[in-house]
Amino acid sequence: MGNKQYEVLKWASLFLEKHDREPRVAEILLQHYLSVSRAKFYMMMHDVLDEPIIARFKADIIKHAETGIPVQHLTGVESFYGREFLVNHNVLIPRPETEELVQYVINVAKRDYDGQALTIVDVGTGSGAIATTLALELSNAIVFATDISADALDVAMDNAARLQANVHFYEGDFLQPIINGEIHADIIVSNPPYIAKTEVLSDTVKNFDPALALFAEENGLAAYKQIINQARKVVKQDATLAFEIGYTQADAVCSLIKDTFPESKVQTIQDINGKDRIIVARL
Repeated sequence: MGNKQYEVLKWASLFLEKHDREPRVAEILLQHYLSVSRAKFYMMMHDVLDEPIIARFKADIIKHAETGIPVQHLTGVESFYGREFLVNHNVLIPRPETEELVQYVINVAKRDYDGQALTIVDVGTGSGAIATTLALELSNAIVFATDISADALDVAMDNAARLQANVHFYEGDFLQPIINGEIHADIIVSNPPYIAKTEVLSDTVKNFDPALALFAEENGLAAYKQIINQARKVVKQDATLAFEIGYTQADAVCSLIKDTFPESKVQTIQDINGKDRIIVARL
């Protein structure tokens, strides 16, 4: 392996390809270790790299290729809605589909609530990406976030503090801490665990994302049932529920909402790939 950046990158890309991994991981990792912008990274292609960086980079490429460890666990960060969030094995890595959920909630808050003071609850916050983003993007909102995992909450609180977002975090099962605190919400948003335990996942997800954040009983619907049931004690009049769902779950989640809130107006929104991804209900 040569010492120029393009040579190091070429070796890594080919190595990943041979192991059926995504070659672009090489660029993401190397740019991270060099701590440079994307533009600067491409301008440096003929620069000679320091041996310690090459050694660390090579070790992590081999580790990723052999184990499937997510690149975000190697770098410790993931970008979400234009900001960098800390991630580790205790939290789900934020995904682009969840950015679409956040964007939709922001649109609803601005369109339907006319600048009034809002109370928003993010259920199962994980890394805190949803709650922190909403707190930063909606100055008229008070944002609460819950998670049953104390380790996940540690990550979420770190992210909120780093990004200077005012979020109130509570440990507990879905909406139970909000019920206990007698807090009433205008908007409840959640990307809960929704994968059926029988579903086959890639090793990158299965072996490294926390099972608590991935899997739910009852074919992936158990979390929705519990949140929707608890929501009866939490929602204000004309409140909004917004869920991320698995692309086959739209009908089932819509039915769950309608069973509990018969007068609600429920709609399914597709993601950028044309798959059912978001359920929004005006209660």
